[in-house]
Amino acid sequence: MRKSLASILVASTILSACTMIPSYERPQFSASTSWQNVPGYEMPVGETLASDLEWKKFFDSQELWLVIGTALQNNKDLRQTALSIEEARAAYRIERADLIPNINLGGSATYQKSSDAAAGTAVASKVELYNAGVGLSSYEVDLFGKIRSQNQSAINEYLATEEAHAALRNSLIAETANAYLQLLADQKLLALTEKTLDAQKETYDILNKSLERGVATEQDVARAATAVETANVNLHQYKRYVAQDKNALFMLMGIPQDDAFLPETNLDQISIKDTLKADLPSEVLLLRPDVRQAEYELLARNADIGAARAAFFPSITLTGNYGYASAGLSDLFTRGAEGAYSFVPNITLPIFQGGRNKANLDLAKIRKEKAIVSYEQAIQNAFRDVSDELAARATLDEQLAAQERLVAAAQKVYDLSQARYDAGVDSFLSVLDAQRELYSYEQSAIETQRQRLANLANLFKALGGGGQ
Repeated sequence: MRKSLASILVASTILSACTMIPSYERPQFSASTSWQNVPGYEMPVGETLASDLEWKKFFDSQELWLVIGTALQNNKDLRQTALSIEEARAAYRIERADLIPNINLGGSATYQKSSDAAAGTAVASKVELYNAGVGLSSYEVDLFGKIRSQNQSAINEYLATEEAHAALRNSLIAETANAYLQLLADQKLLALTEKTLDAQKETYDILNKSLERGVATEQDVARAATAVETANVNLHQYKRYVAQDKNALFMLMGIPQDDAFLPETNLDQISIKDTLKADLPSEVLLLRPDVRQAEYELLARNADIGAARAAFFPSITLTGNYGYASAGLSDLFTRGAEGAYSFVPNITLPIFQGGRNKANLDLAKIRKEKAIVSYEQAIQNAFRDVSDELAARATLDEQLAAQERLVAAAQKVYDLSQARYDAGVDSFLSVLDAQRELYSYEQSAIETQRQRLANLANLFKALGGGGQ
């Protein structure tokens, strides 16, 4: 009996090696084969692949290391996906376990005694029976690959979950860096506003005193007052922005607010490497975690078709037991015990299921088609992400340089307008206009500076960086 049972298990393992999973063919690449340059601009060519660069080497700032490292350790969304990985791993192990027979050790005892009347004799009957053995419990022989297909689906779901975690990790690195840069930019704008407000208050005080001496006009004082209040409005606005930026940063870090994590440097001191290699074929997107996640999900849906196909065929379940039986517990494991065994094969052939198997197969095929569309969409979204960031990379340097020249020109206009007003050649209106223009251009320059640094962080993520 033991030899025949072992032979059946070996044969079932060999037969179950085949599945009905369709042959997998990766869908055609659904984006252009190369990036498009912005007309009139040359795309900078770097030296380093984003996927080969650790984030600490890219963000060359100890303060950024602190906030990004804290976010990677404590962010709640990232921890949630980590738990999802453990969940998917456990599910895969459960599915894999069904491929192996479950062998159990068991024992039983039976005590039976009947009365004289129940026995129909003058003597009451008494029976004691003890059993001990090793059993095979409802093992399904995977002749048509249903369990193996389910196992393939589970392992691909697990791998997709791992890639989802990597994608979220990459996004978290970029989002934390962007939140930090936004805080630095708003702090710089707040400092600029405070400086502008101080200058405008000083101008207002001078004009007010000049009015008392009969030199300035009431119109000049009123215009100076509007400039002061405009700066006051901006001051309260940027104070609010800075407070909200801190809230966003600490939420990403997943910790209570602590001033020790706040930046001590300013926006001008932040260094981010601009050496990312971008002159690559767009197939590099296949290495992005979100694209790999979409493909693993497609592979899982492909395996589901194999399981749905196998449901049309017979299923064979084996139950067996081999052991010893004895009328006395003390004799159960001695030579007086008798060998006992049972072997119960069971075959089930689906005849009428009300269309359930056909519907399940159709559902599996539809879900695969949806997974193909999701995979193609993931590639197209990734291509646009990279294209947008490359376009920004190609233009932001020149935009920032032009913005800085504009600030310098506006500063000169303001200085000349102030000199002409002091000399009595021009009205205060020209000074006020020049001052407003200068402040506006300085604000735009700070925002462009932030965009340039944020572009590098976003490009790092878009090209698949941050995975280490």
